[in-house]
Amino acid sequence: MLIPLSLQIVLACLLGGVLSIGAAALIMFGLPRRWITLTVSFSTGLLLAMALLRLLPEALEDDLTPHAAFSILLGGILCFFALEKIALWRHAHHESEDSASRGQRTAGDDAQAGSHAHVHDANEGALAILVGDGFHNFTDGLLIAAAFLTDPVLGWNTTLAVIAHEVPQEAGDFAILLGAGWKRARAVFWNVVSSLSAVLGGLVGYYMLDRAHDWIPVILTIAASSFIYVAIADLMPRLKRESSSIGWHSLLLIAGIAVVALSAGHSH
Repeated sequence: MLIPLSLQIVLACLLGGVLSIGAAALIMFGLPRRWITLTVSFSTGLLLAMALLRLLPEALEDDLTPHAAFSILLGGILCFFALEKIALWRHAHHESEDSASRGQRTAGDDAQAGSHAHVHDANEGALAILVGDGFHNFTDGLLIAAAFLTDPVLGWNTTLAVIAHEVPQEAGDFAILLGAGWKRARAVFWNVVSSLSAVLGGLVGYYMLDRAHDWIPVILTIAASSFIYVAIADLMPRLKRESSSIGWHSLLLIAGIAVVALSAGHSH
C-alpha cells in the first residue's frame, strides 16, 4: 500500500531532524576527525548534484523561465551570504562588547554578579540559537514539501540533501549550547524540539503549496541556491585545506553526485 504524500512529508521532516542532530552529536561528542572530513566530501557532492541536476531542472520543467530561475538563484545566494555576514557581525560585535566590558572592570567589582551576568547572557544567546534554528527548520520543511509535491523521489533526495547541510549547523549549535554551560542531554533534547518545526513547515507547505502550485518552482530554486551556497562557501573551502586521503575524498565526492544522478532515473 502506498504511503500518503502528507505522511511521507511528515516522516521525511522527522527523519531529517533526527539524523542531522544524531550526526552532529556524534561529531561533537567524539567522532574521529578523519571521518568528519570524509563526510564533508560526500555532502559536497550531494548538495551540488541536488541543486544542479535535480532541483533547478525540475523548476525549469515546471514552467519557470530560465531568466526568472537564474534571477531567483542569484538573489537566493546573495541573501544567504548576507544572512551569514549579519550573523558573523553580530557574533563579533557581541565579543568586542564583552572584551570592552572586561577591560573596564576594576578589581573592586563584584565577581559573583559578573558571573551571573555572564550566565544570563549565555542563556539568552542559547535561546536565540534555538529560535533561529527553529525558523530555519521550518523553512527546510517547506522546501521538503515543495519537493515531494513535485515528485516523491525528489522529495526523499531533497531530505537527504537537507540532512547534509544541516549537520554542520547543528554541530555549531551544539558547540554554542555546550559553551553556554548546557549539559549534553539538555542540548540534544532542545535541539530535537527545535527540529520539530520542520514538521510544521512540511504540513504548511503541503496544504498551502498544493493550492498554490506556481510557488513550487520558486521554492525549489531557493532550495537550490541554499545548497549551492553551503557547498561552495562552507564545505569546499574545508576540502581545499585537506592534504591527506585525497583519493577517498574524490571517491566520496563522486559518490554524493552518483546518489543523486542514479535516483534521477527512477523518478517520474
